[in-house]
Amino acid sequence: MTDKWFPRKSQYAVGVMDQSTGSDFLVLDPTDAPPRARSAWLAVRIRAAIGAGALTRGARLPSSRLLAADLGFARGTVVAAYQELTDAGWLSSQIGAGTVVSHPGPSTINAPPTGWATESAPGSATGSATGSATESPLAYPSPPGRVRLNLTPGRPDLAFMPRGPWLRATQQAMRSLAHEDFMYPDPQGDLCLREEIAAMLHRTRGMAVEAGHVIITAGVSQATALLFEVLRRGGASDLAVEDPGSRGLHNHVRHWGLTAQPIPVDDEGLIAECLGTEAGVLLTPAHQFPTGVVLSPRRRQHVIRWARSTGAVIIEDDYDAEHRYDRAPVSALHGLAPDCTAYVGTVSKTIAPGLRLGWLIPPVDRLPQLVAHKDASDRGSPILPQRALAMLLRSGQVTSHLRRVKTRQRQRRDALLDGMHSTPHDATIHGVAAGLHLLVTLPEHVDDLRIAEELAERDILVEALSLHRIRPGHPGLVIGYAANTPDELRDAGRVIADVLSRA
Repeated sequence: MTDKWFPRKSQYAVGVMDQSTGSDFLVLDPTDAPPRARSAWLAVRIRAAIGAGALTRGARLPSSRLLAADLGFARGTVVAAYQELTDAGWLSSQIGAGTVVSHPGPSTINAPPTGWATESAPGSATGSATGSATESPLAYPSPPGRVRLNLTPGRPDLAFMPRGPWLRATQQAMRSLAHEDFMYPDPQGDLCLREEIAAMLHRTRGMAVEAGHVIITAGVSQATALLFEVLRRGGASDLAVEDPGSRGLHNHVRHWGLTAQPIPVDDEGLIAECLGTEAGVLLTPAHQFPTGVVLSPRRRQHVIRWARSTGAVIIEDDYDAEHRYDRAPVSALHGLAPDCTAYVGTVSKTIAPGLRLGWLIPPVDRLPQLVAHKDASDRGSPILPQRALAMLLRSGQVTSHLRRVKTRQRQRRDALLDGMHSTPHDATIHGVAAGLHLLVTLPEHVDDLRIAEELAERDILVEALSLHRIRPGHPGLVIGYAANTPDELRDAGRVIADVLSRA
């Protein structure tokens, strides 16, 4: 065959063998393909080229129709190979963008640099939602500068971000906005977005919310910062937090001048009977970080009675509520007690944390003060991304995207569990039914920091559970699986099981 797709002569990255010229990028010789396994052959060849660095992230592959014609294969053969690699995280495909390489290949993944803080999750020790007794936001003491597999929690699959739909929604948003809309925005947020969020929360979280009760924020970080500042100015000094809990949120509480009072967590969630005179409590009731437990109905009622009797506020971080695989959804705590619950949410895990879009729905009597603080802090959130998100929510594309994300994450979770099947019996795996991470608890004599160090030496970055504790407790490992391919996770699971077997 003489037709070819070489980078010097085409925008495509995959080539068909040309004996006269060869290719220094990727060569496909269809005569090598076994007649009854052509799809597997093609998938192996493309995956090998990505792993060797011949195809780099972002490289565009030819359409299935075009490559099938050049190779002399049935189009379904190429479609099946592309789908296999897409499901495994090597490729991504979106309308209007074609099929591109999404896997980083041989390049390593940068670990968070010293002092880095992002809103990764209540789970991530590098994020605005993580917990420990120290002030450092590091996920890991003296982490290596580069690691092959970063399995810290709270890292979504950014390669799967719906760039095409977001671009089209932004264009639609620009057309929908009037000239006056580009003046200083309403500090409470774009009304169109607030209406869509209220409708979404009513539909998915069982909340009776009006658009007038919603404040648009720059993620959960700003939402909680506004709440902490209002509490502090009102004379509060203590805030109850889950222990183990979110190290980043514990540090966030301290940053705003409050004392994080640790409340223990068991298999029913936060032990509400331990609440005292705190001005509020910070909860992740739908999927507690890092244990993964759901706050039980009995504990929910106890927290609500405590808040109403003391005048405290419940801050509900609806962390990972949308990522459920093996259990029925639970309604938001806000739906039971809107009079004393401040609900915070974000698109950081459903779309991308870099969009900095979230929402706060406080008790109505606290709304004016919070809106005033929002206005004083930033004069309102940017109008264009707010309207774009409203368009995506209205079109139903966020729901469709989340459905696809959950399918991918279930496969990745299963791959990690498959790799860890030989984990010792005295190590227990928790939190597999939902979320983007799992927890492995270890016997009391095990030093989880040492285990994390040993894994880092083998190019796998995880978090020690002790970093997420304020008071001493059982050791363990917190392992994220959202940002890595099934093959990587399966391999990592084997290494983790091997290290634990020798602990």
